[in-house]
Amino acid sequence: MKALFTLFFMFAASFVYASGSSVTYSANGGQYEGYFISPAPNAPLVLLIHDWDGLTDYEVKRSQMLAEMGYAVFAVDLFGKGVRPTKTADKRAHTGELYKDRQKMRNLLNVALATAKSKGADTNNAVAAGYCFGGAAVLELARSGADLKGFVSFHGGLTTPEGQNYNNAKGKVIVFHGTADKAITMNDFAKLAIELEETKVRHEMVTYSGAPHAFTVFGSKRYRKEADTKSWKRFSEFLDETLK
Repeated sequence: MKALFTLFFMFAASFVYASGSSVTYSANGGQYEGYFISPAPNAPLVLLIHDWDGLTDYEVKRSQMLAEMGYAVFAVDLFGKGVRPTKTADKRAHTGELYKDRQKMRNLLNVALATAKSKGADTNNAVAAGYCFGGAAVLELARSGADLKGFVSFHGGLTTPEGQNYNNAKGKVIVFHGTADKAITMNDFAKLAIELEETKVRHEMVTYSGAPHAFTVFGSKRYRKEADTKSWKRFSEFLDETLK
């Protein structure tokens, strides 16, 4: 029986992986290339937003992990087709452009949601999640009033831009943060917690001792297995609680 179960699991996993594919779509007058994977038609959606190096194998791996759990995933491209910066200066340039033009960032995120819907994902039953720069983009989406059930940031930027607030936010905000993060400080973390409380946005904010910035990135010097495992477990629980 155990051998039969193993064979079934391997078959099921291979089917999920095989269903993933790149998706070219148009936004803001340019071409973008995301990644879509779904275990079934009309599956609940996780909109996944990349770090400052663009959509890479890391987001594809996370998408596959989520698809195995029963979720459709659209991994967004915020930089443009073929734009996957490797040099720090280039990464800063691409993220900096979007930090300066928040409306463009929002437009790109909304087009990505529409693209996911066109692929058959249930955007009425959806959560957005992102890593580092993607975590900041998730919070931008929350402040825009996007009608999603949750907004999840993994070691993302937490500062609210001048002139913005969470008055129109819908859905719960969850922040996973490393206490040893020197790029986004615990002061930033505390300010966001106070702001969310004052605007009555449901939220859950967790820090992990000894975890630096980018603690979930497999194979990097900053990777912290305990913080990654615990944050992924809580993320999985939240999806199960929220996306019925």
